[in-house]
Amino acid sequence: MFSTLYIEEQIAEHPRTRAICERFPQATQVTCERYGEVFNPKAQDFRLQKRKPALILAHKHNGRVLKTPEGYGIGGRNNYYFSHMLNCLYDCRYCFLQGMYRSAHYVLYVNYEDFGKDIGTALEQSNNEPCWFFSGYDCDSLVLEPVSGFVEDFLPFFAERPAAHIELRTKSTQIRNLLKHPPIPNAVIAFSFTPAEIHAALEHKVPTIERRVEAMLKLQQAGWLIGLRFDPLIYEDNYQQQYASLFEQVCSPLDTGQLHSVSLGPFRLPRTYFKSIVRLYPDEALFAGNFTETGGMVSYPESLEHEMTDFCTRELLKHVPGTALFPCRLAA
Repeated sequence: MFSTLYIEEQIAEHPRTRAICERFPQATQVTCERYGEVFNPKAQDFRLQKRKPALILAHKHNGRVLKTPEGYGIGGRNNYYFSHMLNCLYDCRYCFLQGMYRSAHYVLYVNYEDFGKDIGTALEQSNNEPCWFFSGYDCDSLVLEPVSGFVEDFLPFFAERPAAHIELRTKSTQIRNLLKHPPIPNAVIAFSFTPAEIHAALEHKVPTIERRVEAMLKLQQAGWLIGLRFDPLIYEDNYQQQYASLFEQVCSPLDTGQLHSVSLGPFRLPRTYFKSIVRLYPDEALFAGNFTETGGMVSYPESLEHEMTDFCTRELLKHVPGTALFPCRLAA
């Protein structure tokens, strides 16, 4: 899977590093002092790297657990996000990571124990009120699970801390490690979807809708809490038909009365990220759409954004309880 491993000197002997190196015995190993030497230089060819990315094993020194942006969440008051990994194995054209990072290589922070300490600190600062921790902000929570062992490591941690709720957001079907464990009530496995036509055109390497629905059904039947995420909403001339069909396809096999949460949100990108992605894909029809810029954010015009959100909200309410639905309109 990986032909090159870059390894920070500080964590070269970390047990997680050694286990990953043993998994890829044929990979070339290159040591470095700090991962930024590989990940941050300018003039990297993102598209070329995406064809055969390397894995960078690193230590996350600070900023491990951060407050979420205003408006991000599913009903909780104390919301945080953390990323054990940077970049994603999938290749979605609309993904902000392509505009955020210069490199397409994957960074895996192996010092999970330090993330755990910071999560514990956030809990203490909230006086042990319920806190939400969102994984999958800068990566897909599950897609690299066979290599990272992220779920295997963090599930017992959260099982011991009922006030700490974790959302694992994914487009993956890598659910084997989840099914090996008894479900815990403070974990939500949240699957992201776009309509079939958009999936085929823009979500390269992502498993089909059918395979993801099958994975969700297995998890729900095993007792895990499931979330649905329809974000970002992508406009096409027949978006009403596309999203109505998607909601039917995704919701019909599930026990929707047992869904933990359903959220949807508009397409929005910081202007600098948007410009970087357009440079990567100058011929991509998505970016020739009807966009506007407000406060440094690129989005559909407000009237269209509200029209799409309102339509999708009405359609979803045909399938899911209103108490589970969280339409998201982030401040520009």
